[in-house]
Amino acid sequence: MILILVFGCIGCAQSTAGTNRVHLFSMADLEKTNQLYRAHDHNAVIQVNNLLKQADSLLTQGPWSVTFDKKKTAPGNNPHDYLSQAPYWWPDSSKADGKPYIRKDGRRNPEIYELHDAAQMEKMASAVKKLALAYHFSKKATYAKKAGQLLKTWFIDPATAMNPNLNYAQYVPGVNEGRGIGIIETNRLLPIPDAVTLLQNGLDANLVNGLKDWFKAYTQWLLTSKNGKAEQKELNNHGTWFDVQVVVYTLFSGDEATARKEITDHTIPRIAKQFTADGRQPLELARTRAWDYSNMNLMAWYRLAFIAQQLNIDLYNKTVDGSKGIKTALEFLLPYAAGEQAWPYQEIGGYEYGNIRRMVHTARVVYPDLKLKAFDRKFPEGNDPLMFLF
Repeated sequence: MILILVFGCIGCAQSTAGTNRVHLFSMADLEKTNQLYRAHDHNAVIQVNNLLKQADSLLTQGPWSVTFDKKKTAPGNNPHDYLSQAPYWWPDSSKADGKPYIRKDGRRNPEIYELHDAAQMEKMASAVKKLALAYHFSKKATYAKKAGQLLKTWFIDPATAMNPNLNYAQYVPGVNEGRGIGIIETNRLLPIPDAVTLLQNGLDANLVNGLKDWFKAYTQWLLTSKNGKAEQKELNNHGTWFDVQVVVYTLFSGDEATARKEITDHTIPRIAKQFTADGRQPLELARTRAWDYSNMNLMAWYRLAFIAQQLNIDLYNKTVDGSKGIKTALEFLLPYAAGEQAWPYQEIGGYEYGNIRRMVHTARVVYPDLKLKAFDRKFPEGNDPLMFLF
């Protein structure tokens, strides 16, 4: 949750390739924050110093690995294979062994927390992101050195590296050994390419090249494997987030052509399938957590729009049938976020507004005609770029 502002802000696209490019971070906002910090702005000093304090605490934590704290290994007993269990699937009480499990949408089975690969990945990625940001502001080599250790352990070291596949993600007991739907779990890796960009002057070149090779191999698996092809065909948020991953990872490894192809061949056709003329997302509204999934899916679109802008593709204003598009979808959600209207769909998990605040921060620049008076009363943003830190 560090630097909400960093993700999805516009007006700061980078044109260079590989590790000279940021894909989701906003360099403009980072530099504005940096300037305020150097000028001893009170808020900037407090927030950057807090970040540096967190980074200091990380110097003695980790490393983390898909091979650590294994309670169960995937089929084949290879500890380098990532393994997770489907969150919304529960034992069938009518069966002696509970199998095959049955689905209860939106209700997490606590069994999933007995497997620790996802938690290990989350801790690694979060730590690398914070260390990279701390390095950006301080230029302290210790932060880059620690981040490099964490990256090497997770991605490179033969004894601890994760295999570049998700063959066994979100398996369902008694049903399958892994599903394409589990690919959404590597969303946790999305900050890594931008973190490497911020860290590049403090990382060994061989490590950077190794990271690019890992993401190239993982993207190849995404695009050619049974699970990857299944996820690419998903019509709802899973398909959208698949596109985000493919685009970010291919750009990081230097393959702009594949990134562009994913957007043109798969992302743009999703507009007609996911949105209605009035901005609803029926596939997300059908869920038991309709608010959460509507915002999560649209957040993927705004991240894709930010990246596509770097490729001279305008998803912010792309429409189908003259009205279907991500602006209309955001306008549909705004009255509910602002409290002007009660959400009429099911939401069993409570209401979270971080994603829509991220999107609005971007949208207020992209769409100057967007009506935000009520939203700003509830979520005042002002002109302070630091308000989205942490």
